[in-house]
Amino acid sequence: MNNTNKYSCFENLEVYKMAVKFMAKVYELLKKSPLKEDFAMVDQMRRATISISNNVSEGFERETDKELIRFLYFSKGSAGEVRNLFNLMEEIGYFEAVELDEYKKDIINISKQLANYIKYVKKRSGL
Repeated sequence: MNNTNKYSCFENLEVYKMAVKFMAKVYELLKKSPLKEDFAMVDQMRRATISISNNVSEGFERETDKELIRFLYFSKGSAGEVRNLFNLMEEIGYFEAVELDEYKKDIINISKQLANYIKYVKKRSGL
């Protein structure tokens, strides 16, 4: 079944919009010290954050529900990676827990939205 039943393009997906806004927010965080000197952490966070919206869009463009679901799971995995990186930043002492609270809530919400979208696509396609 084609995944364009409800949406004509991935830019209309709420979870995609959330992921792009979140990515912009994370880019601002990554400019702050002490992160600006930890090039590996910054690079990994950028890659993982970008991967969320990239996989939503790539899966959507594959035009089959089976492929869409596959890429949504990749996206959900990247969301988990981002959460882990926030935990590491806190543990290392780059940020206090309160400074990352809003970011963690955002990424958990994105992960939940991805899970809901996966359920929706599975149900509509009988997978």
